[in-house]
Amino acid sequence: MRSDGAVPTRAWTFLTNHARVLIAVARDPQARVRDLSALVGITERATQGILADLEEAGFVTRTRVGRRNEYSVHPDVQFRHPREAGHDVGELLALFVEPEDERDAGAGARQAPG
Repeated sequence: MRSDGAVPTRAWTFLTNHARVLIAVARDPQARVRDLSALVGITERATQGILADLEEAGFVTRTRVGRRNEYSVHPDVQFRHPREAGHDVGELLALFVEPEDERDAGAGARQAPG
């Protein structure tokens, strides 16, 4: 929304909540639904529904580990819309998720004494 007195514009984003949840899971496969919901800015119920959609479509697999769920993202699964045929989820994730090596190196660099 604009605060300069001009006509307010609608807020919108390029990525859907499904894409945001998928990216969040790729970043942290052990994240709780509560954590994913907070990151994406949606309810836990909505997050659970999106995770069910992603699992049903084959984008993620849920594994029960003790009392928690752990998710595995399948980056080789192709997008469902005909316009994106030939492109897989891994291409999207490559834009938003750092490889584990870089995350670990970045964490080490941030924790180094200054």
